[in-house]
Amino acid sequence: MALNSLSNDSPTSKSKFSIQKVILWVAIVLIVIFTLAPVLWQLLTSIKINKAISTIPNIYFPRPDQYTLKHYIELFTRRPFLSYILNSAFVSIISTALSLTIGAPAAYALARLKIPGEKIILGGILIVTLFPYILLFLGLLEIIKATGLANNYLALVIPYTAINLPLTILVMRSFFQQLPRDLEDAAKVDGYNTWQMLTQIVLPMTVPAMVTTGILTFIFAWNEFLFALTFITRETMKTIPVAASQIGGSTVFDIPYGPLAAATILGTFPLILLVLFFQRKIVQGLTAGAVKG
Repeated sequence: MALNSLSNDSPTSKSKFSIQKVILWVAIVLIVIFTLAPVLWQLLTSIKINKAISTIPNIYFPRPDQYTLKHYIELFTRRPFLSYILNSAFVSIISTALSLTIGAPAAYALARLKIPGEKIILGGILIVTLFPYILLFLGLLEIIKATGLANNYLALVIPYTAINLPLTILVMRSFFQQLPRDLEDAAKVDGYNTWQMLTQIVLPMTVPAMVTTGILTFIFAWNEFLFALTFITRETMKTIPVAASQIGGSTVFDIPYGPLAAATILGTFPLILLVLFFQRKIVQGLTAGAVKG
């Protein structure tokens, strides 16, 4: 035993452990740099003057006098960029709320009730989840024309809600299955009906799953481009992806790299804040259905 302890504490084993630790940290740093490099590139481009942006070879970190906030100011003075942000927020929040409101009860029913053809229903939901939503474009376009919903936020809210419902149901169902049935039995004994039990006991315990699903739904609605480009043509109703894609330069041959980078940063910043604020809930929601026991 003494020899084993001495061998385990030998300088050779300690040096191997320290080398492995250094390699691990170097790998982590390289992955972080590789992941954040495009964001840093966009941030630097958004605050550099046009001369520094177009310089060849490229200047990664120019002199202090070559930084400016002009590109951000132009977004709010030349175009109603604040309206674009509010439009994206409105559509994303409403579609997310509807997805959770409709999807949570449906997921609870599939997790707890014995429904005839349950496997067929779940298979259909899974197929819809894997189905490329872009293939729905022409059909939705005809529906929008027939119903007169062009230049109406419902033209975006309804498709976004329908597209995100299958994912919401699958994630929430997995979480509901992890909850012990004893809680629901005790609630029934105390006189709770199904709706009271769902809203007052079950749903408060599924906050991590709801946050995770809600953020995924919100990100999809915030970043969606094709539907927003086609169904909304009124300037004051456009969302951020569409508005950013239509930023033009002073001439046809001028590419406004600075304003484009600034629009990208402003469009990404709310999502970063959202994920950072709810990061613990997101991790809990993603790992909730991983282990049964």
